[in-house]
Amino acid sequence: MKNVIHTHNAPAAIGPYSQAIEANGMLFISGQIPVDPATGNVPEGITAQTEQVMKNISAILTEAGYTFDNVVKTTCLLSDIANFGAMNEVYAKYFTTNPPARAAFAVRDLPKGVMVEIESIAVR
Repeated sequence: MKNVIHTHNAPAAIGPYSQAIEANGMLFISGQIPVDPATGNVPEGITAQTEQVMKNISAILTEAGYTFDNVVKTTCLLSDIANFGAMNEVYAKYFTTNPPARAAFAVRDLPKGVMVEIESIAVR
């Protein structure tokens, strides 16, 4: 059985997918891009964009009753691998102990021309 997770504190899905799905004690969060859910704006620069992505992930985790401590895997997509260091500095603030497994990739294009997208998996 799956449970669709939705919060107005993170950007609404812009296609045929859910913000997150919970099933069997696991939470699968769709890739989050740095859209401010209140304004629809995307901040400038990789640091601000990563911060907004992490806020969006946090809102979904909170809605589902999870925290960053529950996250076991992330996938980080970057428009330019040269931004990895700056993204990693922000990311590290959210995973201070026992960070999740992670993969990071540079990709050709991301939705809305953003610089970063991060998907996450959490468990209870």
